[in-house]
Amino acid sequence: MKILMVVPAIGDVYGGPSKCVVEIAQALANLGIEVDLVTTNANGSEKLNVPLNTWISGSNYRVQYFSFWGLQDYKISISLTQWLFQNIKDYELVHTNAIFSFPVLPAYWACQKYNVPYLVTPHGMLEPWALSYKARKKQLYYSLLEKPALQQASAIQMLASTEAERVKPLNLKAPIVVIPNGIHHQDFETLPSPELFYKQFPETREKTLVLFLARIDPKKGLDLLAKAFTKVQAQFPNAHLVIAGPDNIGYLAKVKELFTEAGCLDMVTFTGMLTGSVKYAALNAASAFVAPSYSEGFSMSVLEAMASGLPCVITTGCNFPEAGTANAAYVVNIDAEEIADALIKCLKDPDQSKAIGDRARQLILKEYTWDQVASKLVQVYESILQKQPILI
Repeated sequence: MKILMVVPAIGDVYGGPSKCVVEIAQALANLGIEVDLVTTNANGSEKLNVPLNTWISGSNYRVQYFSFWGLQDYKISISLTQWLFQNIKDYELVHTNAIFSFPVLPAYWACQKYNVPYLVTPHGMLEPWALSYKARKKQLYYSLLEKPALQQASAIQMLASTEAERVKPLNLKAPIVVIPNGIHHQDFETLPSPELFYKQFPETREKTLVLFLARIDPKKGLDLLAKAFTKVQAQFPNAHLVIAGPDNIGYLAKVKELFTEAGCLDMVTFTGMLTGSVKYAALNAASAFVAPSYSEGFSMSVLEAMASGLPCVITTGCNFPEAGTANAAYVVNIDAEEIADALIKCLKDPDQSKAIGDRARQLILKEYTWDQVASKLVQVYESILQKQPILI
């Protein structure tokens, strides 16, 4: 089976969605699937220093980067468009990742021209909150360009059962399949010492750390977290919030203003994006994890925190009700008071928090690994190619 994956960008600054595309490509390749990945060299305000228009070998898969021209949030790549129309017929199936992003549009159109089936993964961008954010611009784009392409997809992959429910009002014709993101089991067998994190951020040493690990973005609920953490800090003066994530859209100044207004900016460390050993050391240093999001597809950072054994406070916007059902996380409404109360519970009862963290780790390592995700995706691919009903 020869699969082409299309994604606007895989630079580190784009966080979870880009990271998961690379990891699923690796997992599919490990199952013997021939995987090629095409993307741009975008990486936020910079560009990746990579060869262009040539295949680069990854872990059992290939990736090719193309130059682009940026227009606000859009990445327009003429060279990628030309390549897709010239080469897409060489693949049995195309798997696009993201919507409201120009590079996937020519992939749809080339697939339609050459009768190549395609699977679309929106990564949470069809969620009601996501559609309502900058709604006027999105409505026109969606009506004219995105929805017609989605209607002709062989399937649309949702990352969570709640995400699948929320897109029903869109009346999409394509079959909906629910397959979540995952983690690599080996990454969480032994975490690096917290000392690695403390050395880079000494103000966090000997503090009770609450970790937020995500992009600095309005949908991540940092306005709610500012209000919630003030209440937490009043009961636990030693509590310290670590906000770890890139600021791709210039929202950091607003976030600092929110924490200043809440009276707790001095109890917050902004680390920028953490990767590799330092990120895992931060997970090991934290006493609790918080994801106060208004909307998610299926958060990679929540999976990583739970796999690390942390007690997690996540909102219903994180699309992970299964964590609450398994009593493996505090799942709360999108509300500052509820977020604060759950964090206070985490810090007030360490024994109960450890039990929740242990259940979280067991749940993720048992049911949410990339090997399992890849196996399910292969079943979907095979059903599409054989023109059979998709049973997942």
